Amino acid sequence: MSTPTEDQQIIAEDLILLDADLGESKEAVIERLAGVLATAGRATETDALRDAALAREAQSATGLPGGIAIPHCRSEAVTSASLGFARLNPKVDFGAPDGPADLVFLIAAPAGAGSAHMKLLSSLARALVKPEFVTSLRNASSAAEIVTLVDGVINPAAKPAVTAPAAAPVSTAKHSAAATPAETTAPKHIVAVTACPTGIAHTYMAADSLVAAGERAGVTVHVETQGSSGSTPLDPSIIAGAEAVIFATDVGVKGRERFAGKPVISSGVKRAINEPDVMLTEALRAALNPDAARVGGTAVAAGSTESAGELGWGTRIRQILLTGVSYMIPFVAAGGLLIALGFLLGGYEISGVAEDIVVNNSITSLPEGGIAAYLGAVLFQIGALSFSFLVPALAGYISYAIADRPGLAPGFTAGAVAVLVGAGFIGGLVGGLIAGFVALWISKWKIPAVLRGLMPVVIIPLFATLIVGAIMFLLLGKPLAAITSGLTDWLNGLSGSSVIILGIILGLMMCFDLGGPVNKAAYAFATAGLSVTDTASLRIMAAVMAAGMVPPLAMALASTVRSRLFTEAERENGKAAWFLGAAFISEGAIPFAAADPFRVIPSMMAGGAVTGAMIMAFDVTLSAPHGGIFVFFAIGNILWFIVSLAVGTIVSAFLVVSAKQFVKGKNAPTEAELDPALATV
Repeated sequence: MSTPTEDQQIIAEDLILLDADLGESKEAVIERLAGVLATAGRATETDALRDAALAREAQSATGLPGGIAIPHCRSEAVTSASLGFARLNPKVDFGAPDGPADLVFLIAAPAGAGSAHMKLLSSLARALVKPEFVTSLRNASSAAEIVTLVDGVINPAAKPAVTAPAAAPVSTAKHSAAATPAETTAPKHIVAVTACPTGIAHTYMAADSLVAAGERAGVTVHVETQGSSGSTPLDPSIIAGAEAVIFATDVGVKGRERFAGKPVISSGVKRAINEPDVMLTEALRAALNPDAARVGGTAVAAGSTESAGELGWGTRIRQILLTGVSYMIPFVAAGGLLIALGFLLGGYEISGVAEDIVVNNSITSLPEGGIAAYLGAVLFQIGALSFSFLVPALAGYISYAIADRPGLAPGFTAGAVAVLVGAGFIGGLVGGLIAGFVALWISKWKIPAVLRGLMPVVIIPLFATLIVGAIMFLLLGKPLAAITSGLTDWLNGLSGSSVIILGIILGLMMCFDLGGPVNKAAYAFATAGLSVTDTASLRIMAAVMAAGMVPPLAMALASTVRSRLFTEAERENGKAAWFLGAAFISEGAIPFAAADPFRVIPSMMAGGAVTGAMIMAFDVTLSAPHGGIFVFFAIGNILWFIVSLAVGTIVSAFLVVSAKQFVKGKNAPTEAELDPALATV
């Protein structure tokens, strides 16, 4: 058995089987190829490599159109990034939509494979979407010829005759008759993100399939591949100019907020390989449809001078913190709404007895208060458990944004420590940052090659958790707890004009960027301190939610009463904004703000400030962190909540109508855009 080295060739003749019968199932084929790699010294054992490949296969089939299959995995059993290849006779079904495969590559990567190896493997994956390369594999007469063909695509500098697509797929194509006039004349270009669980093969094949579809349709397609060989984020100006976005991923999209407000088509990564033309057509249609699904949040300003690959530290920290808040919010929303439902059924006193009721009673042994009290306790306890993840999730995903998956364990631990010592939301922020940067630092340690596979799953989480835990307990825990306690006491002590000023500030923040970092900061501030026994926190929550409802409601009102000041698309968006505003989805105003920011955003901020001030002045409270008017049962002094919301909405609508009518805006629509009938005059 040979001993692999770091420089060992990824494919060799002893890893190739031609016109072979490897069994009737994909499990048998994968096991045989795993055995070939193990025999060649590329893996420590056949079973571990086989199991890792089959586990990936269970996530989604790896069969591709055209008789190709690319089972692949990362495994600690793999000692050197390698390719096993089999040309099968008979063919075997790997789940492709058009039938069984006769060309099978087993792509095996070490658990800690470096970016250089990942780029080589991704180059092969890209080449497999090229018909001429696949034909060459079928016509090859020897293992040596297969090695030459594969080496030509993973090392194009040495073998220029067979080339792979560019690392950053960008298509600039001329118009083609294949696309309809409506689809080719309106959109400028489409952007896309592709990603699969292992980030080795499907990520890059999907990218090139979409680019090729764009060339056929005469549409420019820019793709960001979020794979294991690294990712170069799309430039903000490219994203800003795109008419729609395609998310072809089996995992979460990193930096999803960059695409906020864009019409979106989403699917698994394999659909982009199998049906790229269909997905592109859907994206083109979505770009022309005002009712199409859109990416939530607020996008980075298109005028930013920082490139996506060279962000300043201020921007990076803001994005890191926003990532943590974005992942935290689902815990807050789900938990808070369930707590509110618990209050609805069991009354506010349920908070003190819910745990005892859930533990000691059942549906057949009801507590005092009957079924309502029992169900209220169950709902409250489920919500409280979900809500308890607020700070750990915040810290965990802040750390994740810095150090990726190895940062999760130390980040969540830092958040748990922050809760334990009473440091709360502030402790979660600080602990998450420390955990992430410590994990990132450890990931750069120089260690023996034999231990590299342990880095992401053992070494980084172990030492980062130990370090951040020690720092939080020994150094920062008590000071951060004191700051949190002091802030809470200050808020509880606010009265008169000072509390109204706080309402104005929160209202301005909620309406400044409509779901962006400033909006999220105000929302996180409110939810992190939310407690049903703390009246000050309930007033802050009411001010934040009411102010956040103003922008979409105001734009809905303005586009209804003065429809001729808005484009046809904006009038359609205005209809949807009624519901979005009522449900506390501030992003409903993004299409208006994006088209005319200098007149819309100041108008929204003015109304939000009025609403925030009135909420505080009239002692309105709210015990649910989300839901808008639909959680009316959790609103204290609901009449003044409605009055405050209505006044802020009217103020914003009046100001935006006045601004559009009397102030010339930089992005003001033309008369033809306001009234399509004028376009023919």
